[in-house]
Amino acid sequence: MDSDFGIARELSDLQKLRTQYQPQLPPCLQGTAVRVEFGDATTASDPSGAHTISRSFPHTYGQPLAHFLRATAKVPDAQIITEHPAIRVGIVFCGRQSPGGHNVLWGLLDALKVHNPDSVLLGFLGGSEGLFAQKTLEITNDVLATYKNQGGYDLLGRTKDQIRTIEQVNAALNACTALKLDGLVIIGGVTSNTDAAQLAETFAERKCSTKVVGVPVTLNGDLKNQFVETNVGFDTICKVNSQLISNVCTDALSAEKYYYFIRLMGRKASHVALECTLQSHPNMVILAEEVAASNLTLFDISKQLCDAVQARAEQDKYHGVILLPEGLIESIPEVYALLQEIHSLLKQGVSIDNISSKLSPWASALFEFLPPFIRKQLLLQPESDNSAQLSQIETEKLLAQCVEAEMNKRLKEGTYKGKKFNAICHFFGYQARGSLPSKFDCDYAYVLGHICYQILAAGLNGYMATVTNLKNPVNKWRCGAAPITAMMTVKRYGRGEGASSLGKPALHPAPVDLKGKAYENPGPIQFDGPGADAKAVILCVEDQDYMGRIKELQEYLDKVRSIVKPGCSQDVLKAALSAMASVTDILSVMTSHSSGNTPF
Repeated sequence: MDSDFGIARELSDLQKLRTQYQPQLPPCLQGTAVRVEFGDATTASDPSGAHTISRSFPHTYGQPLAHFLRATAKVPDAQIITEHPAIRVGIVFCGRQSPGGHNVLWGLLDALKVHNPDSVLLGFLGGSEGLFAQKTLEITNDVLATYKNQGGYDLLGRTKDQIRTIEQVNAALNACTALKLDGLVIIGGVTSNTDAAQLAETFAERKCSTKVVGVPVTLNGDLKNQFVETNVGFDTICKVNSQLISNVCTDALSAEKYYYFIRLMGRKASHVALECTLQSHPNMVILAEEVAASNLTLFDISKQLCDAVQARAEQDKYHGVILLPEGLIESIPEVYALLQEIHSLLKQGVSIDNISSKLSPWASALFEFLPPFIRKQLLLQPESDNSAQLSQIETEKLLAQCVEAEMNKRLKEGTYKGKKFNAICHFFGYQARGSLPSKFDCDYAYVLGHICYQILAAGLNGYMATVTNLKNPVNKWRCGAAPITAMMTVKRYGRGEGASSLGKPALHPAPVDLKGKAYENPGPIQFDGPGADAKAVILCVEDQDYMGRIKELQEYLDKVRSIVKPGCSQDVLKAALSAMASVTDILSVMTSHSSGNTPF
């Protein structure tokens, strides 16, 4: 392992100032007692997959929601935990680095020490590889001193993103047993938390005492569901990218002769591209979800862009900024089908040099049509989730070339009479994911770290730390935990040769909701003054607070129970039966309509 892991950083004056910021805690996490209220047993969000999920996770499926309560809350059946024996907890970075990840460690360490100074937090060096090899570093305040409120994952590092094979799961179990861990906290996105759920199930099956907890940390913003409103790092990534995009917009307006094609990191979903569009106001954005929903071909997208360029030229405007999500390439139907064939051949052991000759006639024709640099990038080995290496495929250059060729053709034919089209291409991703985290991400990650302790203190296994009501100030955040299995769905994978018909239960990237509510130059990230408390536009307009509504529903049901008791009048009983019959009929219809899989 790299000997630099865990050493003190050399910090700039700004970094030193930011290490002094103490993240806030909501009232429910303050004090030394853990107060937890358990809700009803959970189920799968998609009823059609419930049987498959319950069969795959017999020990961890159907567990209740957990709500953590403030000291003044009056909940008769709440469990109050006042005894806190010393525990040993391991923590590992599994997903790609995301701003704010270090604060999860900080929050967990503070919670451990507040409840029992003898508790120990061990960080695994080098991600999951360090977990398998049992390479650890004890996390202390001194170790964390130069990493508080800082970007990157360089305190512990990361390697592979998966804990999936039998050998890997066994290695993780052996590590937890050998190190006598009471808890294992896995930090990551959809893939890492799917692995966390499987680990929790295996540990329960084998009667391993280690409890597994997941934390939603991913810059992609795609680990979203009824329990998780946003992910640590998404706010920072979008603010940093939006500043860069706005600078490019100013440059485009100044020179008035370039079109900037900017591809944004974010994997399959377009959450980063959408949020950056709402913050920076470029001339055009193409969402992968819109392309998939409308079955737009590469030609269709190129034509849309060319028509926009020509319309602006008629207004004497020869500049603009166009945003593209990195997942766009997989949403173009003919390119997706081509990738499926390529990946199938790679799995069969066909060498890269022979791929083209093994493709079907139509796929071979498309492959030969594409520019050489794109052909080379499409031949890269797929990721651990079987998707293409999206960060390495220069979709922005492909589209810029297509638009340039078409505009030159129109110019030659006389259908376009403007100036020559000029494009400049960028890929924004790596520049932002090591950024100093925003105030929101510092607070959010620190709070999630505290919740991890609360989950372990309550003896829960296979849960994800959750916070809802995030658009409001920290003192109004609702903290809880939800079983990871309640977030799972079962999907049919692939449309091409070699695709399996039914996938395994897993967390899947949430696409942008094209019917949702979310559909200037923000400047750099601020810790104080104007903009310090600004949050992602998407987070503010999407009225979620799922956990809060669950509690509100429970209160209404309790009121009904208190009113409709044996001995109540016939009129009250009839009214209750009529109302409940109507509600159940409506909910049954809604549930049946939502049980289909969403194609993306």
